[in-house]
Amino acid sequence: MTTPPPITPLPPHTHVLIAGAGFSGLGAAIRLTQSGFTDFVILEKADDVGGTWQANSYPGCACDVPSVLYSYSFAQNPNWSSSFSPQPEIYAYLQRTAREYGIMPKVRLSTTLDDAAWDDKAKVWRFNTSAGQLTADIFINATGPLSEVSIPTIPGTENFAGEMFHSAQWNHEYDLQGKRVAVIGTGASAIQFVPEIQPSVASMILFQRTAPWILPRRDRKFSDLEKSLFRRIPLLQRLARYTTYWYRESYVIGFTKIRSALRIAEAVGRYNIRRQVKDKELRKKLTPSFQLGCKRVLMSNNYYATLDKPNTDVTTAGIARITENSVVATDGVEYPVDCIIWGTGFHVTDTAIAQHVRGRTGKTLEETWRGSPEAYLGITVADFPNYFHMVGPNTGLGHSSIVFIIEAQLRYIVDAIKYVNDNHLAAIEPLPEAQDEWVELIEQKSAGTVWLEGGCNSWYLDEKGRNSTLWPGYTFTYRKLTAKADPEKHFAEAQARS
Repeated sequence: MTTPPPITPLPPHTHVLIAGAGFSGLGAAIRLTQSGFTDFVILEKADDVGGTWQANSYPGCACDVPSVLYSYSFAQNPNWSSSFSPQPEIYAYLQRTAREYGIMPKVRLSTTLDDAAWDDKAKVWRFNTSAGQLTADIFINATGPLSEVSIPTIPGTENFAGEMFHSAQWNHEYDLQGKRVAVIGTGASAIQFVPEIQPSVASMILFQRTAPWILPRRDRKFSDLEKSLFRRIPLLQRLARYTTYWYRESYVIGFTKIRSALRIAEAVGRYNIRRQVKDKELRKKLTPSFQLGCKRVLMSNNYYATLDKPNTDVTTAGIARITENSVVATDGVEYPVDCIIWGTGFHVTDTAIAQHVRGRTGKTLEETWRGSPEAYLGITVADFPNYFHMVGPNTGLGHSSIVFIIEAQLRYIVDAIKYVNDNHLAAIEPLPEAQDEWVELIEQKSAGTVWLEGGCNSWYLDEKGRNSTLWPGYTFTYRKLTAKADPEKHFAEAQARS
């Protein structure tokens, strides 16, 4: 763990408050510092920086984006051990980057942000935190969409006498050796930890609601020579990053424009099942019923083979209830278990922090969005002055590195803050009509894509059936659209500070 900075009381006021110390929050702090801003504070609820890579430490946790893409462009890491980085290395990278760029003294660890409200009279944000109250001129919400775990409500859960935890809250003190385990959910985390724990458990029952598409993971170790060349000739790593970036960008064609191109990848996915699973009935259960890309595409070389082991079973029945020592499926089968592991993901379109951020009218983000998040450029929200939402609505990706989106947003945010300061303004926010135009653009770009018409119901879609999660296009297009804040066309008139 990173050595915590000296504990100092929160200042009564700061120019910029950043909530969250993952890729977004640390990136915001670095870019602000590089632009000459020093009056800012980062609040982090965990006991260390790293965000989702600090929280998720389950067995087998790794990134499904190529390593050469999964770092800041200004702080590339020549020492990745493999083409897809394991969680400990990404966590260490963020810790090291925070130290090297001098960010740690600005971080307040183990500090929760309880609520935030815009004071329109004073033109400041007012915050209540676990460490006290403070105000700020600017609020950058960098808490991220993968921070609040999602656990379904199932009758009897509270009566379970065994061990129970979410993959993002893994209990490393609990010994799974010889235990009967129920895994609920087949998302990205389950795909990774199931093969890791299978050899040690007595039995494992996997509750699968929908079979995901899983492609082979083209992973390999970087040689010492490669790492040495990356260190000595940074241009080589930048070239690897460049070529990998454009290869991954090509995925967008199949997801959005020529969906028939996805058939090749689907054939690979089906072959992946046939190659690893001998049981024909199990193959049927594991074969997706929707078009590839409609849900998150996963990667694994051993998940299917693991499910074909004698001590592992898969059921597609729902869960009727949980008893003191078992999970009862909707088909009436009762599975005695010692441990339940939730692999059920996160609240993405209904993040908890949206309940605690209030804008000019007094409404929270949750009340404003009403189950369907909207933000201009995925960053700013009408009626929420001086508010910048990192990795906000329609900025997620299904094909490339979110770090690219984060850096595009940071460039935009820093430019907007400079405009506020240079013009001695009190507040800046998007015009409602600009936000509406942006939402209409998203609707147009989403029409006909695999996410809306691929035959599934995924977490990409909100409760109204809108794609309010993914950016439906190329990342270089998004970067162009966020190149510079445009106050004349897209921001409401702001009042000068007295």
